[in-house]
Amino acid sequence: MPIPDRLLLGPGPSNPYPEVAEALARPLLGHLDPEFLALLDRTCDRLRTVFRTRNPLTLPVSGTGSAGMEACFVNLVERGDTVIVGVNGVFGERMCEVARRGGAEVVRVEVPWGRALDPQRLLDARRDHPSARLVAVVHAETSTGVENEIAPLALLQETDTLLLVDTVTSLGGIPVEVDAWGIDACYSGSQKCLGVPPGLAPVTFSERAVERIRTRPDPPQSWYLDLGLIGAYVGAERLYHHTAPTAMVAALDAGLGALLSEGLDAAWARHREVGAILQAALTGLGFTLLAEEGCRLPQLTAAGLPAGADDRAWRGALLDRYGIEVGGGLGELAGRAWRIGLMGHSARPRSVAALVGALREITA
Repeated sequence: MPIPDRLLLGPGPSNPYPEVAEALARPLLGHLDPEFLALLDRTCDRLRTVFRTRNPLTLPVSGTGSAGMEACFVNLVERGDTVIVGVNGVFGERMCEVARRGGAEVVRVEVPWGRALDPQRLLDARRDHPSARLVAVVHAETSTGVENEIAPLALLQETDTLLLVDTVTSLGGIPVEVDAWGIDACYSGSQKCLGVPPGLAPVTFSERAVERIRTRPDPPQSWYLDLGLIGAYVGAERLYHHTAPTAMVAALDAGLGALLSEGLDAAWARHREVGAILQAALTGLGFTLLAEEGCRLPQLTAAGLPAGADDRAWRGALLDRYGIEVGGGLGELAGRAWRIGLMGHSARPRSVAALVGALREITA
Protein backbone atom coordinates (compact mmCIF):
# COMPACT_ATOMS: atom_id res chain seq x y z
CA MET A 1 0.00 0.00 0.00
CA PRO A 2 1.51 3.39 -0.95
CA ILE A 3 2.19 5.87 1.85
CA PRO A 4 0.19 9.10 1.38
CA ASP A 5 2.10 12.37 1.14
CA ARG A 6 0.99 14.57 4.04
CA LEU A 7 1.47 18.21 4.92
CA LEU A 8 2.22 17.81 8.62
CA LEU A 9 0.83 20.83 10.47
CA GLY A 10 0.08 19.21 13.80
CA PRO A 11 2.07 19.48 17.04
CA GLY A 12 4.71 17.12 15.62
CA PRO A 13 6.16 15.51 13.70
CA SER A 14 6.79 18.17 11.10
CA ASN A 15 7.83 17.57 7.51
CA PRO A 16 11.59 16.92 7.35
CA TYR A 17 14.05 19.18 5.59
CA PRO A 18 15.08 17.80 2.16
CA GLU A 19 18.63 17.43 3.48
CA VAL A 20 17.26 15.12 6.19
CA ALA A 21 15.45 12.89 3.69
CA GLU A 22 18.67 12.64 1.69
CA ALA A 23 20.67 11.70 4.80
CA LEU A 24 18.24 8.89 5.64
CA ALA A 25 18.85 7.38 2.19
CA ARG A 26 22.61 7.07 2.70
CA PRO A 27 24.32 3.73 3.44
CA LEU A 28 24.02 2.65 7.07
CA LEU A 29 27.06 2.92 9.34
CA GLY A 30 27.85 0.96 12.49
CA HIS A 31 27.74 2.74 15.84
CA LEU A 32 31.51 2.30 16.37
CA ASP A 33 32.52 3.04 12.78
CA PRO A 34 35.09 5.90 12.77
CA GLU A 35 33.04 7.68 10.09
CA PHE A 36 29.98 7.56 12.30
CA LEU A 37 31.85 8.69 15.42
CA ALA A 38 33.13 11.72 13.51
CA LEU A 39 29.56 12.48 12.40
CA LEU A 40 28.35 12.07 16.01
CA ASP A 41 30.98 14.54 17.21
CA ARG A 42 29.87 17.05 14.58
CA THR A 43 26.23 16.56 15.57
CA CYS A 44 27.06 17.29 19.21
CA ASP A 45 28.97 20.42 18.17
CA ARG A 46 26.00 21.58 16.10
CA LEU A 47 23.68 20.94 19.02
CA ARG A 48 25.86 23.18 21.21
CA THR A 49 25.49 25.94 18.65
CA VAL A 50 21.70 25.57 18.47
CA PHE A 51 21.32 25.28 22.26
CA ARG A 52 23.65 28.32 22.58
CA THR A 53 25.89 26.55 25.07
CA ARG A 54 29.46 25.41 25.63
CA ASN A 55 28.40 22.42 27.74
CA PRO A 56 30.64 19.41 26.98
CA LEU A 57 27.81 17.01 27.92
CA THR A 58 25.55 17.78 24.96
CA LEU A 59 24.25 14.86 22.93
CA PRO A 60 21.23 13.20 21.30
CA VAL A 61 19.56 10.66 23.60
CA SER A 62 18.13 7.61 21.80
CA GLY A 63 14.37 8.15 22.10
CA THR A 64 11.78 10.88 21.66
CA GLY A 65 11.57 14.09 23.68
CA SER A 66 9.91 12.18 26.51
CA ALA A 67 13.11 10.11 26.82
CA GLY A 68 15.01 13.37 27.17
CA MET A 69 12.69 14.40 29.98
CA GLU A 70 13.11 11.05 31.75
CA ALA A 71 16.90 11.25 31.32
CA CYS A 72 17.00 14.64 33.03
CA PHE A 73 14.83 13.61 35.95
CA VAL A 74 16.36 10.18 36.61
CA ASN A 75 19.91 11.55 36.55
CA LEU A 76 19.34 14.69 38.61
CA VAL A 77 16.62 13.67 41.09
CA GLU A 78 16.86 11.16 43.93
CA ARG A 79 14.07 9.72 46.05
CA GLY A 80 12.90 12.24 48.63
CA ASP A 81 14.17 15.31 46.74
CA THR A 82 11.92 18.35 46.39
CA VAL A 83 11.17 19.41 42.80
CA ILE A 84 9.34 22.62 41.91
CA VAL A 85 7.40 22.43 38.63
CA GLY A 86 5.64 25.17 36.70
CA VAL A 87 2.30 23.89 35.42
CA ASN A 88 0.17 25.61 32.78
CA GLY A 89 -0.60 22.72 30.48
CA VAL A 90 -0.26 19.02 29.75
CA PHE A 91 3.53 18.92 29.58
CA GLY A 92 4.02 20.67 32.90
CA GLU A 93 1.68 18.03 34.31
CA ARG A 94 3.83 15.36 32.69
CA MET A 95 6.93 16.74 34.40
CA CYS A 96 5.11 16.43 37.73
CA GLU A 97 4.23 12.81 37.01
CA VAL A 98 7.75 11.82 36.00
CA ALA A 99 9.18 13.50 39.12
CA ARG A 100 6.55 11.82 41.31
CA ARG A 101 7.30 8.39 39.90
CA GLY A 102 10.96 8.98 40.70
CA GLY A 103 10.10 9.48 44.36
CA ALA A 104 10.32 13.28 44.44
CA GLU A 105 8.18 15.59 46.54
CA VAL A 106 6.55 17.80 43.91
CA VAL A 107 5.70 21.45 44.55
CA ARG A 108 3.36 22.75 41.85
CA VAL A 109 3.27 26.38 40.72
CA GLU A 110 0.11 26.63 38.60
CA VAL A 111 -1.70 29.13 36.41
CA PRO A 112 -4.76 28.54 34.19
CA TRP A 113 -4.22 27.07 30.75
CA GLY A 114 -3.57 29.77 28.17
CA ARG A 115 -1.64 32.00 30.57
CA ALA A 116 2.12 32.21 31.03
CA LEU A 117 3.87 31.33 34.27
CA ASP A 118 5.23 34.22 36.32
CA PRO A 119 8.94 33.48 36.86
CA GLN A 120 8.84 35.32 40.18
CA ARG A 121 6.36 32.79 41.55
CA LEU A 122 8.82 30.01 40.73
CA LEU A 123 11.61 31.93 42.45
CA ASP A 124 9.33 32.53 45.45
CA ALA A 125 8.57 28.80 45.60
CA ARG A 126 12.28 28.09 45.68
CA ARG A 127 12.70 30.62 48.52
CA ASP A 128 10.00 28.75 50.45
CA HIS A 129 11.74 25.43 49.68
CA PRO A 130 15.46 26.27 49.79
CA SER A 131 16.53 22.62 49.63
CA ALA A 132 14.72 22.04 46.33
CA ARG A 133 16.83 20.00 43.91
CA LEU A 134 15.20 21.35 40.74
CA VAL A 135 12.97 24.05 39.33
CA ALA A 136 11.45 22.60 36.13
CA VAL A 137 9.63 24.58 33.44
CA VAL A 138 8.27 23.96 29.94
CA HIS A 139 9.52 26.73 27.65
CA ALA A 140 6.94 26.17 24.88
CA GLU A 141 3.80 24.52 26.27
CA THR A 142 2.61 22.47 23.31
CA SER A 143 -0.90 21.90 24.69
CA THR A 144 -1.80 25.60 24.85
CA GLY A 145 0.58 27.47 22.54
CA VAL A 146 2.05 29.47 25.43
CA GLU A 147 5.67 30.61 25.75
CA ASN A 148 6.95 30.74 29.31
CA GLU A 149 9.71 33.23 30.12
CA ILE A 150 12.92 31.54 31.23
CA ALA A 151 15.58 34.28 31.42
CA PRO A 152 14.62 35.63 34.91
CA LEU A 153 15.20 32.14 36.35
CA ALA A 154 18.94 32.61 35.82
CA LEU A 155 18.88 33.86 39.44
CA LEU A 156 18.80 30.19 40.44
CA GLN A 157 22.50 30.11 39.57
CA GLU A 158 23.04 31.90 42.90
CA THR A 159 21.51 28.92 44.73
CA ASP A 160 22.05 25.16 44.92
CA THR A 161 18.84 24.53 42.95
CA LEU A 162 19.22 23.47 39.34
CA LEU A 163 17.08 24.80 36.48
CA LEU A 164 15.58 22.20 34.11
CA VAL A 165 13.84 23.39 30.93
CA ASP A 166 11.77 21.54 28.33
CA THR A 167 12.54 22.96 24.87
CA VAL A 168 10.91 20.18 22.84
CA THR A 169 8.77 22.61 20.82
CA SER A 170 10.99 25.70 21.10
CA LEU A 171 14.48 24.63 19.99
CA GLY A 172 15.07 25.91 16.47
CA GLY A 173 11.79 27.86 16.35
CA ILE A 174 12.29 30.64 18.90
CA PRO A 175 15.36 31.79 20.83
CA VAL A 176 16.76 29.31 23.35
CA GLU A 177 19.78 30.57 25.31
CA VAL A 178 21.00 27.78 27.58
CA ASP A 179 24.10 29.52 28.93
CA ALA A 180 22.73 33.07 29.05
CA TRP A 181 19.58 31.92 30.89
CA GLY A 182 21.47 29.81 33.42
CA ILE A 183 19.82 26.54 32.34
CA ASP A 184 21.44 23.52 33.99
CA ALA A 185 19.62 20.77 32.11
CA CYS A 186 17.67 21.06 28.90
CA TYR A 187 16.00 18.57 26.60
CA SER A 188 14.31 18.76 23.22
CA GLY A 189 12.98 16.53 20.44
CA SER A 190 14.10 15.99 16.87
CA GLN A 191 10.65 16.05 15.24
CA LYS A 192 9.52 19.64 15.65
CA CYS A 193 11.43 22.81 14.75
CA LEU A 194 14.60 20.83 13.98
CA GLY A 195 12.83 19.28 10.97
CA VAL A 196 13.88 15.67 11.63
CA PRO A 197 11.72 12.54 12.12
CA PRO A 198 10.92 11.54 15.73
CA GLY A 199 13.41 9.35 17.51
CA LEU A 200 16.09 11.50 19.16
CA ALA A 201 16.07 13.80 22.18
CA PRO A 202 18.86 16.38 22.21
CA VAL A 203 19.98 17.14 25.78
CA THR A 204 22.58 19.38 27.39
CA PHE A 205 23.87 19.57 30.96
CA SER A 206 25.81 22.32 32.72
CA GLU A 207 28.97 21.70 34.71
CA ARG A 208 27.12 21.86 38.00
CA ALA A 209 24.48 19.44 36.72
CA VAL A 210 27.24 17.04 35.68
CA GLU A 211 28.80 17.39 39.12
CA ARG A 212 25.43 16.56 40.70
CA ILE A 213 25.26 13.40 38.60
CA ARG A 214 28.87 12.47 39.35
CA THR A 215 28.55 12.84 43.13
CA ARG A 216 25.13 11.27 43.72
CA PRO A 217 25.44 8.38 46.21
CA ASP A 218 23.50 5.86 44.12
CA PRO A 219 23.40 5.42 40.35
CA PRO A 220 20.24 6.47 38.47
CA GLN A 221 17.51 3.84 38.58
CA SER A 222 17.50 3.76 34.76
CA TRP A 223 20.49 1.95 33.25
CA TYR A 224 19.49 2.87 29.69
CA LEU A 225 19.32 6.61 30.46
CA ASP A 226 22.34 6.76 32.81
CA LEU A 227 24.22 9.77 31.44
CA GLY A 228 27.40 8.74 33.17
CA LEU A 229 27.42 5.63 30.99
CA ILE A 230 26.13 7.33 27.83
CA GLY A 231 28.62 10.16 28.28
CA ALA A 232 31.49 7.65 28.24
CA TYR A 233 30.37 6.53 24.77
CA VAL A 234 29.83 10.02 23.39
CA GLY A 235 33.09 11.26 24.94
CA ALA A 236 36.69 10.41 24.16
CA GLU A 237 36.53 6.99 25.87
CA ARG A 238 34.01 5.58 23.35
CA LEU A 239 32.90 2.91 25.82
CA TYR A 240 30.04 0.83 24.41
CA HIS A 241 26.69 1.42 26.08
CA HIS A 242 23.93 0.67 23.57
CA THR A 243 23.64 0.57 19.79
CA ALA A 244 23.18 4.17 18.77
CA PRO A 245 20.53 4.82 16.07
CA THR A 246 23.09 5.80 13.47
CA ALA A 247 20.67 6.69 10.67
CA MET A 248 18.73 8.99 12.99
CA VAL A 249 21.92 10.71 14.13
CA ALA A 250 22.81 11.28 10.47
CA ALA A 251 19.34 12.76 9.95
CA LEU A 252 19.72 15.04 12.97
CA ASP A 253 23.14 16.17 11.77
CA ALA A 254 21.58 17.07 8.41
CA GLY A 255 18.66 18.89 10.00
CA LEU A 256 20.96 20.92 12.22
CA GLY A 257 23.11 21.66 9.19
CA ALA A 258 20.10 23.00 7.29
CA LEU A 259 19.07 25.13 10.26
CA LEU A 260 22.55 26.56 10.75
CA SER A 261 23.00 27.22 7.03
CA GLU A 262 19.85 29.34 7.16
CA GLY A 263 21.03 30.98 10.39
CA LEU A 264 19.27 30.85 13.75
CA ASP A 265 18.12 34.47 13.58
CA ALA A 266 16.65 33.91 10.11
CA ALA A 267 14.91 30.69 11.19
CA TRP A 268 13.41 32.36 14.25
CA ALA A 269 12.19 35.26 12.06
CA ARG A 270 10.66 32.80 9.56
CA HIS A 271 8.72 31.06 12.32
CA ARG A 272 7.52 34.43 13.70
CA GLU A 273 6.37 35.58 10.27
CA VAL A 274 4.35 32.52 9.31
CA GLY A 275 2.91 32.17 12.82
CA ALA A 276 1.57 35.71 12.69
CA ILE A 277 0.02 35.11 9.25
CA LEU A 278 -1.70 31.95 10.46
CA GLN A 279 -3.03 33.46 13.66
CA ALA A 280 -4.51 36.44 11.83
CA ALA A 281 -6.17 34.11 9.31
CA LEU A 282 -7.60 31.83 11.99
CA THR A 283 -9.32 34.68 13.83
CA GLY A 284 -10.82 35.75 10.52
CA LEU A 285 -12.30 32.25 10.16
CA GLY A 286 -13.93 32.34 13.60
CA PHE A 287 -11.26 30.52 15.61
CA THR A 288 -10.24 31.82 19.02
CA LEU A 289 -6.57 32.02 20.01
CA LEU A 290 -6.25 30.34 23.40
CA ALA A 291 -2.91 31.76 24.52
CA GLU A 292 -2.98 35.28 25.90
CA GLU A 293 -1.56 38.03 23.72
CA GLY A 294 2.09 38.60 24.53
CA CYS A 295 2.91 34.95 25.24
CA ARG A 296 1.74 33.24 22.04
CA LEU A 297 4.11 30.85 20.34
CA PRO A 298 4.52 31.45 16.60
CA GLN A 299 5.36 27.82 15.81
CA LEU A 300 2.47 26.18 17.68
CA THR A 301 -0.97 27.77 17.76
CA ALA A 302 -3.72 26.47 20.00
CA ALA A 303 -7.07 27.70 18.65
CA GLY A 304 -10.59 27.19 19.92
CA LEU A 305 -12.98 25.94 17.24
CA PRO A 306 -15.72 28.19 15.84
CA ALA A 307 -19.23 27.69 17.19
CA GLY A 308 -20.87 24.64 15.65
CA ALA A 309 -17.62 23.16 14.33
CA ASP A 310 -17.25 19.37 14.40
CA ASP A 311 -13.66 18.64 15.52
CA ARG A 312 -13.34 15.13 14.11
CA ALA A 313 -15.25 15.82 10.91
CA TRP A 314 -13.22 18.91 10.09
CA ARG A 315 -9.85 17.30 10.86
CA GLY A 316 -10.91 14.20 8.95
CA ALA A 317 -11.81 16.28 5.91
CA LEU A 318 -8.49 18.11 6.05
CA LEU A 319 -6.63 14.81 6.13
CA ASP A 320 -8.71 12.82 3.63
CA ARG A 321 -9.43 15.53 1.05
CA TYR A 322 -6.35 17.73 1.30
CA GLY A 323 -3.67 15.58 2.96
CA ILE A 324 -3.22 18.11 5.76
CA GLU A 325 -2.74 16.99 9.35
CA VAL A 326 -3.53 19.22 12.33
CA GLY A 327 -3.68 18.18 15.97
CA GLY A 328 -6.66 18.00 18.29
CA GLY A 329 -6.79 19.49 21.75
CA LEU A 330 -5.40 17.70 24.80
CA GLY A 331 -6.91 17.33 28.24
CA GLU A 332 -9.62 19.87 28.95
CA LEU A 333 -9.32 21.16 25.36
CA ALA A 334 -10.10 17.81 23.70
CA GLY A 335 -12.82 18.25 21.07
CA ARG A 336 -12.84 22.02 21.54
CA ALA A 337 -9.53 23.18 20.10
CA TRP A 338 -6.86 22.45 17.53
CA ARG A 339 -3.10 22.59 17.81
CA ILE A 340 -1.56 23.77 14.55
CA GLY A 341 2.18 23.53 14.11
CA LEU A 342 4.32 25.53 11.70
CA MET A 343 7.66 24.03 12.58
CA GLY A 344 10.98 23.46 10.85
CA HIS A 345 10.60 22.86 7.10
CA SER A 346 6.79 23.11 7.48
CA ALA A 347 7.08 26.74 8.65
CA ARG A 348 6.51 28.28 5.22
CA PRO A 349 3.90 30.69 3.83
CA ARG A 350 2.75 27.97 1.43
CA SER A 351 1.76 25.81 4.42
CA VAL A 352 -0.49 28.58 5.73
CA ALA A 353 -1.98 29.17 2.27
CA ALA A 354 -2.77 25.48 1.86
CA LEU A 355 -4.39 25.16 5.29
CA VAL A 356 -6.40 28.37 5.10
CA GLY A 357 -7.60 27.57 1.58
CA ALA A 358 -8.72 24.09 2.66
CA LEU A 359 -10.51 25.48 5.72
CA ARG A 360 -12.42 27.98 3.61
CA GLU A 361 -13.64 25.20 1.35
CA ILE A 362 -14.61 22.96 4.30
CA THR A 363 -16.51 25.76 6.04
CA ALA A 364 -18.17 27.20 2.91
